This record gives sequence, C-alpha cells and structure tokens, in this order.
Amino acid sequence: MRRELLNLVIGLTLTLAGGPLFAQTIGPGGETATPTAEITVPKNSMEKLKAEGHTAALLWHDQSDFVNAVTAGATDEFARFGIEVVATTSAGFDAAKQRSDIETALIKDPSIILSLPLDPVTSAAAFKEAKESGVKLVFLSNLPADYQHPGDYAAIVTDDLFQMGKQAADALAASMGETGTVGWIYHDAAYYVTNQRDNAFKTTIENDYPNMSIVAEQGISDPARAEEIANAMLLRNPDLGGIYVTWAGPAEGVLAALRANGNTTTKIVTLDLSEPVALDMVNGGNVAAIVADEAYELGRAMAAAGILDLLGQEVPPFIVAPAVTVTADNVVDGWKQSLNIEAPESVR
Repeated sequence: MRRELLNLVIGLTLTLAGGPLFAQTIGPGGETATPTAEITVPKNSMEKLKAEGHTAALLWHDQSDFVNAVTAGATDEFARFGIEVVATTSAGFDAAKQRSDIETALIKDPSIILSLPLDPVTSAAAFKEAKESGVKLVFLSNLPADYQHPGDYAAIVTDDLFQMGKQAADALAASMGETGTVGWIYHDAAYYVTNQRDNAFKTTIENDYPNMSIVAEQGISDPARAEEIANAMLLRNPDLGGIYVTWAGPAEGVLAALRANGNTTTKIVTLDLSEPVALDMVNGGNVAAIVADEAYELGRAMAAAGILDLLGQEVPPFIVAPAVTVTADNVVDGWKQSLNIEAPESVR
C-alpha cells in the first residue's frame, strides 16, 4: 500500500502505534459518514432509467470473495433499474493494469464506473478522461489525488471502519471475561482503512475495558511474518490472554504459532472472513470472533450512489456499510450477511 493513501483522511492524525482518534469513521476531508441504508433510489425513477438505457462498468483492484460480493450487490441494484453491466475487470493490484482497464472500459461508453483506485496519483490521471466525459464515478474506500466532491466523483463507499475495530475489541473482551492481557498486531503501513480499524480496536480496549491491558504491540507489513511475530510475542508474554490481528491472512499465521506452542487458551480476533480462521472458530479453537463488513451492501450502495448522481440528485460524499461480528454461534448467517453466499461446507 502506498503512503499517499494516508492523506485520504485529513482529520485523522494516526500513528501506527496509536494516536488521536475519533469515535467514528470519518471521510477524506473529515466528512461525517452516511449509512448505506440511507442511499436508496426512488422507485418512481425506474421507468425513466430503463428507458434511457444506461450502462455501468465495474473496474476492481483484485479478485476475491469480497469483490465477488461487492459485484453481486452492485449488479443486482443496477439490474433493478435496467442498467446493464458492460465490463467487469480485475487489476490484480497493478495500477498500470487498472489504467488499461479504464481505457478499455471507456470504449464501451459506460454511464457509471465503480472502482477501487489503487494509487492516488496514477488513478487521478487514469480516471481523468472518464470524469471529463461525464461518467459518474463511485469509489470503493480510496480516492484519486485532488479529486473533489461533488464535481469529480459521486461518492466514496467503504466499511464502517471504527465499528469494525470496536466490535473486534468487544468480541475479544467478551471471550476473555473482560479481564487479562492483550497483544495488538497492527498493519505497519500508512493505509487509512486498516489504520482506522486497528486503532479503533486499541482505543476501545484502553477506554472501555479497565481490567484489560495491551502489553504487546507489533506492526506487520508482510503477512508471511505473522507466525514469527506471534512466536516472539508469546515468548515475551507466555500468559497472553488474547491477540488482535489486523486481518485474516496474518491471523492464520498467528493461529499456527499458537498451535505449535500447544496454546489452547489465548484468544484471537481478526477482521475479514477466512475459511481456515472460521474453521478453527467453529471447532472451539483459539479464534473467538471474526468481524467483517457487509460487502454485498457495499456494492448495492455504490450502484445506488451512481444512479442517484445520474438522476441529478445530491449524494453524500462519504458512505459506510455496517460491520457484522461473526462467531461460532452465527457463522452461517454472518457469512451470508457479509458476502451473500453460503458459508464454506467445512464451516457449516
């Protein structure tokens, strides 16, 4: 992740080991978040939109269950209003490939483009032609450099980042009886999505749970180092009651370290759904909970924001989808709520 992404959140002067925080998710210029539930297209616009024959392009950063769920939410919303999706691409986290995807999609003259810009500077240039052609742009989580609302884009839609971190803290506290020592493995990069989530966890533990204390902190930038980091943390703190891990990929490494040490008592919470992590959770292992976003709802709201802009209606600049805490008790429903698909058979 590029350091420029931190500039997206002017109002948050986060440091990677903590720092000033707001008790809510805020937008690139300090905007108050609007819930996705408030972003709806009037039903009486349906016939007008269908008659106008609009189209859309979904230009994603990567391919995953998360992206598939966002795509499904957007596609279903577009279909309700007769808007055909004429292009769906994956850039594989390659900014140059994303620029090529944009150029190719523009040949099809879409009315709306939904995308996660990979690099602020490169994306600003890449989306320039689309913007100048009057294409309605809706961005997932990130924003091209110097783009201004509402002239340059319809909205940014992202997770309720603060709630994701807070719910992770609440779930870990519940699993530990609201007492004990905690390890905090945060994302060691200037990336506003993970920074807000990580720091929301930290501030919730510090402010809401006086009988819990974070005694070990370690940043991670390479998920492959998670097991090594966890081993070192456990060596210095053998009685650690719980560990927060910034997302599910490195959480798999932390889980491997606990197993290798024969540790069945230290609890783990992490963010974003993962079959191996969920499987440990449903089998009564170390994982207490996974906090995820409602990815399908993200896609629906992105599409709705683009449609509202087409209709000339005012769209809030910063929109957030709810978070859901997934535990062994609600894993089937939680998976469906987040990704709009059935939980993996092994987890069911």
